[in-house]
Amino acid sequence: MLAMRTWAECAVEGTAKDTCDFLTTVILALTPLFLARAVLSWKLAKMIEARDKELKKKQKHQEILQKLNN
Repeated sequence: MLAMRTWAECAVEGTAKDTCDFLTTVILALTPLFLARAVLSWKLAKMIEARDKELKKKQKHQEILQKLNN
């Protein structure tokens, strides 16, 4: 527990002394995560569009079958 406290104090002190370095490190660490999120969101949107298109196609097919049966 003491080691964690010492580490936290050191981290806070280092951040206070060199804020620019800290922000640069945080931005560099988070950039890959933001890029991965963007790619995965794009893929999900494409999957949803494909599913919706397929559902509309099936619905249209069902409507045509109902008209033929009536």
